[in-house]
Amino acid sequence: MQARDIMTTNVVTVGPEVPILAVARMLAEHRISGLPVVDNQNNVVGIITEGDLLRRSELGTEKGPSLWQELFVSDKRYATEYLQARGTTAGAVMTRHVVHVAPDTPIAAVVALFEKRRIKRVPVIDNGRLVGIISRGNLVQALACIADRIAAPTTDDRRIRDQVLAEFRRLPRAADPAGNVVVLGGIVHLWGLPSAAAEQVALREAAEALPGVRGVEDHTIPPPDASPRR
Repeated sequence: MQARDIMTTNVVTVGPEVPILAVARMLAEHRISGLPVVDNQNNVVGIITEGDLLRRSELGTEKGPSLWQELFVSDKRYATEYLQARGTTAGAVMTRHVVHVAPDTPIAAVVALFEKRRIKRVPVIDNGRLVGIISRGNLVQALACIADRIAAPTTDDRRIRDQVLAEFRRLPRAADPAGNVVVLGGIVHLWGLPSAAAEQVALREAAEALPGVRGVEDHTIPPPDASPRR
């Protein structure tokens, strides 16, 4: 399954010249957490999210620099914070570096991107043009659609999962609580973000050593000190 298979194609967008208060109204009315900013040719030039609107002068939540910040924070960062607090248009407040995916990006890669960047939605771009957007909600919808075709965990799978989790708790460093373990057909699927390469290897080996485990699929995000997987 690829991004094109689950993306929303009717995307709510704004132009760079749209007033920031109108952007806030659109987010509220459509009940979304962010939207792409596009030019007249539907090229994505930025993205604006709820997070970009938290520090606003209208709300009295604008950041004030401390003496420590004045010594060490760059002028560029001050300028960015000023625009986020007082910019009057989407173009002034938006994030210009847009994390995006292509239509043929595998869904597993989209999920990994969400976890790594801690984002809730990502534009789908084809040859520079916006063709869709994927949110966490789209992933849940896709899962619901195919749920009846996925084999349910067996009694053995549940037993294996309990054993895997118990074994993880015995490791010198307990498994990341944000991670997850899913067992289907005796295959252990590992999800999450290990804090170090050694922890990532330990999790895999601990799972592989348990009786009844037919294999381990490691979907965890490699930590910075990990070498490329073979």
